[in-house]
Amino acid sequence: MPLPSFKEQFAALIAAPSVSCTQAHWDQTNRPVIELLSSWLGDLGFACEVQQVSPGKFNLLASYGSGPGGLVLAGHSDTVPFDAALWQSDPLKLTEVDGRWVGLGSCDMKGFFALVIEALQPLLAQRFQQPLLILATCDEESSMSGARALAEAGRPLGRAAVIGEPTGLKPIRLHKGIMMERIDILGQSGHSSDPSLGHSALEAMQDVMSELRGLRGQWQREFNNPQFSVPQPTLNLGCIHGGDNPNRICGQCSLEFDLRPLPGMQPEQLRATIRQKLQPLAERHQVKIDFAPLFPSVPPFEQLADCELVRLAERLTGHSAASVAFATEAPYLQQLGCETLVLGPGDIDCAHQPGEYLEMSRLEPTVRLLRELIQHYCLSPAP
Repeated sequence: MPLPSFKEQFAALIAAPSVSCTQAHWDQTNRPVIELLSSWLGDLGFACEVQQVSPGKFNLLASYGSGPGGLVLAGHSDTVPFDAALWQSDPLKLTEVDGRWVGLGSCDMKGFFALVIEALQPLLAQRFQQPLLILATCDEESSMSGARALAEAGRPLGRAAVIGEPTGLKPIRLHKGIMMERIDILGQSGHSSDPSLGHSALEAMQDVMSELRGLRGQWQREFNNPQFSVPQPTLNLGCIHGGDNPNRICGQCSLEFDLRPLPGMQPEQLRATIRQKLQPLAERHQVKIDFAPLFPSVPPFEQLADCELVRLAERLTGHSAASVAFATEAPYLQQLGCETLVLGPGDIDCAHQPGEYLEMSRLEPTVRLLRELIQHYCLSPAP
């Protein structure tokens, strides 16, 4: 059976629901997307390896050619949840509107896989000197468990990796990390008329927040990277809950906060510093303080400016490599020894929104760019 056309592949990927979400009622398997890609790439001669990461969640690693080196073209197979009532069209149907392909995952980022297949097909008649690997991961939009599983397995992939996240076809070599953390304080409730009857979790949390704000100021003085639009690390006190009545000493209080470290800042070191500040407060207020991540952190990412991949991408795109505010799977691929870059055709401003789209004017430039990357890394002898 002949391979579906480029547009048919794009539409089929959009039509295959693959929401990942921390809320169970939204979360779905990504199996339909993985099966589509495995079928198409298998028909083209790729060796397709499907890895189950958790029940209903799969990674695909498809390889063409063998040996060391080569290129990894990577992306995630899942999407964020959606509110169909806010869309002007069916989110799961590819719709052409004003020179745009509209659909959930068109920009971020299932459509990238159809572009990859379109780019590589004319090259398959040539002899591949180095392998081409197509990587589709699960759960990037929630836990990043697919990329984490790859990094933990430690299996080398290729010499270079390009992740097709939405960057407007501009190469990205830096992004901040993301840490979402929770502090729970358990005190002792009591009648408010006699403070000796209890230990206020709310007053202890006031001191915790003061320490966190002090650390934020310290880190912002110590770390600065002018390549980011917000050049310092940020720490946002996002939400707080505690107590139940004005006439009771507050017995329990919880705080959730977001910390975005710059490249060079290590999440575990930051957590250790926070813990050092919390211990004396627990003793002073005679409360119990628990501190833990809400989700596993995403490390910050930086690829050296003078590496082969960055120089090549800058030459092919005509843009200097820059930074973005959002996080990606790049640090996990980098851990596997790949020079890594984020470079894709979508616009982040329309991602995660009703009416998500990909400009049709980006289709041909993306195919051409991907073809040039494959030629450089796969059709030339290994260095």
